[in-house]
Amino acid sequence: MTRPLLARAVDTVMDRSLVLGYTTIGLAVRKALPGWPADPLPRSLEGRHVLVTGASSGLGIATVEGLADLGAVVHMLVRDEAKGARVRDEIRARRPGAELRLWRCDVGDLDDVRRFAADFAAEVPSLHAIVHNAGAMPPERAESPQGHELSMAVHLLGPVVMTEALRGPLAGGRVVLVSSGGMYGQPLRADDPDYRKGDYAPATSYARSKRWQVEMAPLLGERWGADGITVAVMHPGWADTPGVQESLPRFRAITRPVLRDDAQGADTSVWLAAVDPAPPTGRFWHDRIERPSSLLPSTRPSADVRTRAWAWLQDAAGLAG
Repeated sequence: MTRPLLARAVDTVMDRSLVLGYTTIGLAVRKALPGWPADPLPRSLEGRHVLVTGASSGLGIATVEGLADLGAVVHMLVRDEAKGARVRDEIRARRPGAELRLWRCDVGDLDDVRRFAADFAAEVPSLHAIVHNAGAMPPERAESPQGHELSMAVHLLGPVVMTEALRGPLAGGRVVLVSSGGMYGQPLRADDPDYRKGDYAPATSYARSKRWQVEMAPLLGERWGADGITVAVMHPGWADTPGVQESLPRFRAITRPVLRDDAQGADTSVWLAAVDPAPPTGRFWHDRIERPSSLLPSTRPSADVRTRAWAWLQDAAGLAG
């Protein structure tokens, strides 16, 4: 459905203002504007299998619930199996009949990702979508078992390695990467992907890895498009997630009255996984609308920078060909 010009203008102004666009205000106004993209049809994922990483807290729980409400068989990937089991049982109590299965994996450990993917593919022959929601913002610089900066390992390398290993079951399906609006403030650092230069800052590391997700999405879309797999990146706006509560207490104290709840933050992830037909591949989304990947010339990568970043990703993730 084509959105009227006035609705597009209002939406764009809110998006650029951040406070209006990223909060509960933005979502409420957009839903009231003409041309708001329609919800997926009821039970549109009936019997389809969807994998959600980081499924035991915050946006992950809301994503699992939204997909289950549409009839999906939801595979919950967690690092802490005991916590994951408690969350799964709580969701089942709220949603009797929800088909949920629990899996354990440390998304930042590429060896563990490959182990999980092999086990999963052996049991699930057809996968409709993966929602890569797992996140990390360590207070001090930390490394994965393979020696990569942890935010980059969890947000980019783990998801890429996992998707690559599951291309068989995922053929014809979808990949959704949960990014962050914070990436707008960071350039693509192809010269320092593992954040080895300068003083480490958790929020900067987080935003850098999210920038990588957005910039690599078109190239991943081309690679995986050979199997009919589409790639979408989205950001949830400002949501009152455990990550915000733990890592950004001052920001939360200021913005708490207008922060989105988990379901509002997860809305676009669920929509991207379920809407028919699948959205075009390699794009960046917020509140069900495609968004620009850069707002400032200083954060818009050159073709050379993107090429060098892609070469690093291929090497670090072990992508052949």
